[in-house]
Order: sequence, then C-alpha cells, then structure tokens
Amino acid sequence: MPHVKIFKNPCFIFLSLILLLSPSALAQDIKNADFSGTWYSANAQKLSDQIKNYLDIAKPATISGDIIALISPHAGMQFSGQVGAYGFKIVQNKKIDTVIVIGFSHKLGFDGIAVFDKDGIRTPLGVLYTDKQLTRQLLNSNKKFLNRQNVFDEENSIELILPFIQVALGNPKIVLLAIGNQTLENSEIAGICISEALKDKKNFLIVASSDMSHFLPYEQAKEVDKLTADLIKQMDPEKLFLTCHDKNRMCGTASVSAAIIAAKKLGANKAIILNLANAADTASGLIDRNSVVGYLSAALVKENDKNITENTKMDYSLSDQQKKKLLKIARDTITQYLNSGKILDVLENDPALTKVMGAFVTLNENGQLRGCIGNIIGQKPLYLTVRDMAIAAATEDPRFNSVTKDELKNVHIEISVLSPLEKITNPEKIVLGKHGVLVKDLFRSGVYLPQVATETGWTKEQFMDSLCGNKAGMAPDAWKKGKCEIYIFSAEVFAE
Repeated sequence: MPHVKIFKNPCFIFLSLILLLSPSALAQDIKNADFSGTWYSANAQKLSDQIKNYLDIAKPATISGDIIALISPHAGMQFSGQVGAYGFKIVQNKKIDTVIVIGFSHKLGFDGIAVFDKDGIRTPLGVLYTDKQLTRQLLNSNKKFLNRQNVFDEENSIELILPFIQVALGNPKIVLLAIGNQTLENSEIAGICISEALKDKKNFLIVASSDMSHFLPYEQAKEVDKLTADLIKQMDPEKLFLTCHDKNRMCGTASVSAAIIAAKKLGANKAIILNLANAADTASGLIDRNSVVGYLSAALVKENDKNITENTKMDYSLSDQQKKKLLKIARDTITQYLNSGKILDVLENDPALTKVMGAFVTLNENGQLRGCIGNIIGQKPLYLTVRDMAIAAATEDPRFNSVTKDELKNVHIEISVLSPLEKITNPEKIVLGKHGVLVKDLFRSGVYLPQVATETGWTKEQFMDSLCGNKAGMAPDAWKKGKCEIYIFSAEVFAE
C-alpha cells in the first residue's frame, strides 16, 4: 500500500477543494460582443484611439446642472461615433457607478422589456460587469420586465453604446434593457420603474439608444431630424412618441420616451441638443446622399432653481412703434395666407423684436373669441413667432372653423408677448391678472394667459381648479396636492 501523507493545514485543504471543483462552477457567465471586427474595430488599441479622437474633437455646449440621461446613436462606429462622442464628452471622467442603457429589439418581437441578466459583456476593451442588484430590482418591479437573454444577441442598439462607456467612464457597472414592442405603455413602465429604482441612488447615468430618420435624401433628412430634435427639447414623452412612432423619425422612439419619463421623475427639466448630423456629414464619400441615416446626441439635465431663475430673468418693454410693427406683421400675414396660402416673407432687424420669446395671438370678432394659439416657450425671434401664431390662430384653432377672407375685416387682433417661465412651488406667488400659469404633469399640460382671470372674475382657487381640471385634464385639485408642476409668467398685452 503506497504511503499517503495527510495534510492538516486548513488553507491547503480549502485550496484543494477549489482545485477539485469543475471549471464551470467557477466560470462567470460573460457574453462576448457580437459586432467586434465588423461595426467597430476588434483591436483594443485602435478602438480606444478612435473613440478618444472623437471625444477630443467633440465640442459640446457647456452644461450647468446634473446630467441625468443621454440620448445616443448606435450605428457603425465610423458613421455615428462622432455624434455619440458629444454626449459622452460631457460626462467624461465623471464618477458614474452604474450606467443604465435603454435600447430596443431590432429582430425579436415581444411585449415587454428584456433585462440582461448575465454577469457581464466583453468588448475588445475588456469586460463591463452587470449591476446585479439593480438588475434584479427591475426584474422584480413589473411583470413586463423579462429575463430574455437571446434578445441581446447581435443587438446593436445596446452593444454600440458600450465602448463609449468604457473609454469615457472607465468601468462602471451596467444595466442593459431592450424594449420589445415599442408601445407607449412599455415606455411608461420602463421609465417609471427605472426612476423608482434610481430615486435614492447617486452617480448613475441613463443612456437611451436611438438613431434618427432612415434612408431619406440628405436635405429631407436634415429637415425631419430637426423637427424631431425640437420635439425632444419639449420633453413631452407622450407627444414625442405619438408624433414619431412608425413615422421614420426615430427608430428608438420607445427608448427615448422611456428615458425622458425616467429623467423627468428624477428631476431633469431641460433637454439640450448637443449634436445633430447624418451619415453624409460624418462619412462623406462613403454614403449616397440620396439615402442617409440621421444621428443625434442630447442630454437631459436637472438645472437647479437658481440656474432656472437666473436664466429666465428678462426685462422687456415694447415701445408703441414696436407693438404696431408686430400687429401689422400679424394682420399682413393672415391677409396674405388667406389670399394665397403663402406665408409672409418678412425680415426685422429691431433687437427687441428679434429676441427669442414666446407669444400668443388672439383673434376676436364682435367681442367673441375667434381663435387663440401661442407658443409658451420661445423658439424663434419674436416677430416670427407672432407671424406663425397669427396663421395658427386664424386657421388651426380646433375650436373654430378657419377665418375667411370676408370676415377678416371684422377680426380684432391681440398679441400677448410672454416672459420666460418661472417654476414655483408655492401657489401663493400667483398674482391674478398679472401672471399667466402653466401646469404640467408627466403627460398633460394646460395654460391660461393672465387676462383669463381678469375676464372671468375668478378667484385664485377657481382659476387654478379650472386650469387643472378643464384645460389640462388633470384632477382639479392637482395644484394643491403637488401632483403637477406650476410655472408662472407675465405678459405684455396689446391690441389693434
């Protein structure tokens, strides 16, 4: 019988037990990237250098406030990488512990949100490990969150984001989500559950993955993508989804809508477009300009109350001459549009009239309202806002038929030039007759101009109950119970 030496060292025994375990018992469940070597370089150094170069070149706007989420494209690196770099440039080297990527399924149709539940994913730059606690929390939060790992095979809406995370942020943990059927319900569930999971956490970043329009001619793509970018800036997820879904505006409408829902619940109050381009801009010579794909990079930001207040202070007072100019633009615009269907071509150089400001145009006939349309948040120079709102008030107010050429002579034009919005938490700050009020929750909004209180004689409670209940479609007492955001503004009102 051979001599057997017995080792009594417990450390040796523990090590021996580990060595006896099968390799599969110790192996981690790591997914390998699918697009390495095709959509981006399989060489770690080349890939890192390419992304670092894109980050160095990117010159995004300076952001004040907390960056809650990014919107980023997911095409081949040489096509969309330059645009995606703008978003990751503004978070580069920040302390981010977990990145939640919201993509969608290009290939598999299913009702729900797939959750990546493996230990991590390996790109040429190394392994990004899953935040298992947050992943498990989301899987347990709603039956629509599904453990479907095959959804993440060859899914570029997820994978093309990962190398940017690794280069810009190092090695944060990740949570990967892919929305199946792109419905508003799935967007809402994803956004609400993500916000609930993150509400007590710090140092996180949400990234929504989407390209813009697909395979349109260059000039048409630029126009369509600009309109979509303007919608994103409004931070109205329902309007964005209903306007863009299945309209060749964005391929990831649900992922972007979900990110806006989550970001707003986490305090984001501003969307900033960092870069907007298409493949003919980024890969000139490789792309047919008659068939391009659009790319956008944007940030959803939480600006603190101080920043908002400082940014919205604007003293303005229009002279009689300036008021007459605006009233003439409004009437001339309506007259030309009703006569020819063409929009008045007008150019104004007065600095007071070229400020970007909101405005309403109100039409009255024989003392009765005949149309009223406006833009609360200024997006164009004041004189162009007045021009466009004049046409809208005359022809697009859903409460009335379009004004006719014959009745125009009896129409009285009133213009309300609006100050920027100021968010308030105490309704006592509202001064009836001085302040207009905007209320909004996640999906609904309503506004009354200052003159509404004067014309109706309402008390503040009647004014706010009607605004919430009748105009916005909320509970009438939403303003009392903190169920909506409240913004006030003043208006300079003048008429013919």
